[in-house]
Amino acid sequence: MILQAINDIASRCAALGVNQAILSPGSRCAPITLAFVRHPDIDTKTISDERSAAFIALGIAQQSRTPVVLVCTSGSAALNYAPAVAEAFFQQIPLIIITADRPPEWIGQLDGQTIHQQNIYGRHVKASYQAPTETNSQDASWHLGRMVAESVHLAKSLPAGPVHINVPLREPFYPDENEDFHYSDNLKSMHFQPAELGIAAEVKSYIEKQWPQYTRKLIIVGQQTLSPELTAILTELSQKRGIPILGDVLSNIHGIDNAIRHQDLFLMKKDEDMIDALRPDMLISIGQSVISKNLKIFLRSNPPKTHWHIQEHHQPAADTFQHLTAVFPMASEDFFKHINTLELLEPFSAQQQHNYNKVWQIAENNANDALTNNALPFGEFSVIRQVLQQLPAPCELHLANSMAVRYANFAGIYQKDVQVWCNRGTSGIDGSTSTLMGHALAAPEKWHILLTGDMAFLYDRNAFWHNYLPDNIRIVVLNNNAG
Repeated sequence: MILQAINDIASRCAALGVNQAILSPGSRCAPITLAFVRHPDIDTKTISDERSAAFIALGIAQQSRTPVVLVCTSGSAALNYAPAVAEAFFQQIPLIIITADRPPEWIGQLDGQTIHQQNIYGRHVKASYQAPTETNSQDASWHLGRMVAESVHLAKSLPAGPVHINVPLREPFYPDENEDFHYSDNLKSMHFQPAELGIAAEVKSYIEKQWPQYTRKLIIVGQQTLSPELTAILTELSQKRGIPILGDVLSNIHGIDNAIRHQDLFLMKKDEDMIDALRPDMLISIGQSVISKNLKIFLRSNPPKTHWHIQEHHQPAADTFQHLTAVFPMASEDFFKHINTLELLEPFSAQQQHNYNKVWQIAENNANDALTNNALPFGEFSVIRQVLQQLPAPCELHLANSMAVRYANFAGIYQKDVQVWCNRGTSGIDGSTSTLMGHALAAPEKWHILLTGDMAFLYDRNAFWHNYLPDNIRIVVLNNNAG
């Protein structure tokens, strides 16, 4: 069969644990589409708008924490995936993008739907593969199979992210009427085993020597998924050691009762005495981006003596606060479990740490009291507060970028069974509703609620242009006539 190696792309994906594919229509991609649609172990959905399709795939992958395949035809269709691909790259979400392409001899010859597709996503993918044009030989088929296995492994390995396979195809695109359509038997695919992180003995020794040297310790949690285990560990650490824990609405640490949530409000003040009292000696950060501009300015202008960042991979860390001194490639849970085993500071130092925590708690309580006690006129912020106070629990809360996420961050979330999502990888408004749709399709047993603005809502209206509209979504639109 001429297209047997193309059929086996789907088989190899399924063998490696990929069971979801989002397809966009086109003739050049027809052989790839047929391979996925006909595979019994892969659930496929057809989404016509490629931009929306890619964000729906992103939402499914984010919710399921497994790679999702995207398939599109040649030409500008591939470019329409780019916003979601960039978002997936910066949020570390596994996608496998398969783009059909014209044969190489027709590139640049003014033929229809022909653009330069090799490396089309640039540095916003972990890797970009160019499939062989002729796949009938045994070596070429082996080559393509190796690409697929490597792509799935790369997409899943930490830090997770999108991987691109560009597949040039010549006609014919469809099997003959009497041709047997099948998947190859006994395919061998490379299965990559996950690396064990843990904490090396020399790392433990470094932590144990450095830890007692600082008494004004501060923990910042950036954007991350909800982890009850991490919440419990951080709660114990904060209670036992008096370390303030800061997390905005996307940190998903709502289960920590004394977490600092309103730093963006009280750090607005130009109170030099308060700023000096809040400055940390040791900063420990986990997770991805933080929303608060005021927090970033505070830490850049009042640098800690040392800043440790914890992440589950060996890739370079972002130095968001400009004073990073050490990076620990390990799970946050493992790091803080080890911290909880260390001896407590001697009494005087321990009291200094608890006093430092009290300064943060006083600032937090004052900000919370100001929000609670001041009656607000009906408007966007008061509506957001009412919605957040009446969220069903459990539920998944999705926030569009610009004012929706900032309002929610000012108001704060206190329900422990609410998980918060937002496309803060690139902070664009372009795929908020489609991402919600992907989450809702991947987790139909949960409520999915979106707070969005009129611009973001209208910009992504094609999120509804398909045949899979779920009934577990609710959307609140802040319509202020484009601001």
